[in-house]
Amino acid sequence: MDWLTSHKIPVGALASAAFNWISTHAEGGLDALSVALEAMIDTFLWVLQTPSPLIIIGVFVTLTWVIQRNWKTCVLVALGFLFILNQDYWEETTESLTLVISACVVCMSVGVPIGIAAAHRPRLYAVMRPVLDLMQTLPTFVYLIPAIVFFGIGMVPGLIATVIFVLPAPIRLTQLGIASTPERLTEAVRAFGGTNRDVLIKAELPYALPQIMAGLNQTIMLALSMVVIAALVGADGLGVPVVRALNQVNTALGFESGMVIVVVAIVLDRMLNWGKDT
Repeated sequence: MDWLTSHKIPVGALASAAFNWISTHAEGGLDALSVALEAMIDTFLWVLQTPSPLIIIGVFVTLTWVIQRNWKTCVLVALGFLFILNQDYWEETTESLTLVISACVVCMSVGVPIGIAAAHRPRLYAVMRPVLDLMQTLPTFVYLIPAIVFFGIGMVPGLIATVIFVLPAPIRLTQLGIASTPERLTEAVRAFGGTNRDVLIKAELPYALPQIMAGLNQTIMLALSMVVIAALVGADGLGVPVVRALNQVNTALGFESGMVIVVVAIVLDRMLNWGKDT
């Protein structure tokens, strides 16, 4: 088999050359992106860490009531955050929530418009599909390499790696929701003189709202699953004690921090479990 391996396709060399070219010719754009993302991260971090933890818990409980209208879910959210406070992981939790919220802002603001465009242009979605498959199946550790090359160490490369991994979820679910809108709804809007914009706002988006909310839920859950990996590139949060426990083979610390991550995931999932009971 030497004849085959001697003519290996230079996948790694091409990727390295592409990364080097981007870092050389797009340095200004990457620096601007880094500054913007860091400012957003610092803003969310300030909002979550400056007030008393009890105030932040009250805000999350209020949001849960507005979304769910279910007192049981509100009690669950309150107990979950109080458990985190009891375990003395509030600072790490707010840092992870900052990463999750930032990823949601970026992914939903980018993914929903792309999903709408893909639903209206089937050929575009056919081209995008293998790219989305690659983004979801490529090992997440691979994303850390270009993130470090372009943005160094800290929260920003962790956010970038998280966004790349999470972005396909809102794109796919938005595309599914828009594309599955019944034709009779769009025809009814057009029959009353509606434009393409009216069809989107009055028919397609309302019909696709459950799918879009499911995309938001998936975005949050996938972003939360990246907190440990993001800690490997210097991102603060709940992944830091997990990595520390792994390095020290500290069972107590690992189980403790792991349970806090599970509680955060349950709380966020119940908060945004759109239209369903706890």
